[in-house]
Amino acid sequence: MQRIKMYLDFIKIEHTLFALPFAYAGAFLAEGGLISLRLAFLILTAFTGLRTAAMTFNRIIDREIDAKNPRTAMRHLPAGLISLKEAYTIAFLALAIYFISAALINKTALMLSPIPAITAYIYPYLKRFTCLCHYVLGLNLAFAPLGGWIAVTDSIDIFGSELVPTLIGVAVMFWVAGFDMIYGLQDVDFDRSNNLHSIGAHFGVRAALWLSRLNHVIFFALIAIALQIHNAKLAELFLPLIALLLFYEHYIVRDGYDEAKIQIAFFYVNALVSSALLAAIFADAIFSKLL
Repeated sequence: MQRIKMYLDFIKIEHTLFALPFAYAGAFLAEGGLISLRLAFLILTAFTGLRTAAMTFNRIIDREIDAKNPRTAMRHLPAGLISLKEAYTIAFLALAIYFISAALINKTALMLSPIPAITAYIYPYLKRFTCLCHYVLGLNLAFAPLGGWIAVTDSIDIFGSELVPTLIGVAVMFWVAGFDMIYGLQDVDFDRSNNLHSIGAHFGVRAALWLSRLNHVIFFALIAIALQIHNAKLAELFLPLIALLLFYEHYIVRDGYDEAKIQIAFFYVNALVSSALLAAIFADAIFSKLL
């Protein structure tokens, strides 16, 4: 049992809360109501499998960098709590769950399933070359609402009937990039001294905070547009709550370097943002037909 807890901590299973709601949001939008329990379960297993593999890739690829960084030196691989063989086994099993789940969802999901897996593998290397790595991380999670929509529609017409999930996907990319810029402020000095790339390391803390705010303004605007296009009137009532959560996130990290506040903004506030959006779309899908 203790070993299982360590594995769950290694893959940060709780971080699934960030983007899983967007996968379900895409599915609810496509269905126009509740989805089947079977599909809900397969979306859960597919998403959790992919996110677990992505986190494991990140830990494996960055293990030498993590060992040098005082903030991350006690992570499982550099500290020797989990072996490299165990990490590869976790990644393999997670990918197997992901691909099997995609195959059980529909043919389109299976056909497109390698794309998120490839971008998830590429992402950890990018911080060695470009500060645009924040946006590639965002792209990894941007597949969530598109995946949820495809799970229902078995279609890839992303610029036609699927414009709404595409807008939400692009919004998620900016949302993730924005909060990743905040998270990266913990390692600005380390990144600079080790030739690693982030917005904060390149342009400074103040610039990173302002660009993060801009990203979240874009996120909010795209979400609002998507809900309007979908005529999700009830969901639009949740927009002030989402705006308030984003404002709070940036208010508590306005000074940049407070690690405790960065952790609150990174995990708790952003989990509430994605959950609030899912609640908005769920409420609209269920109750709008009754009004």
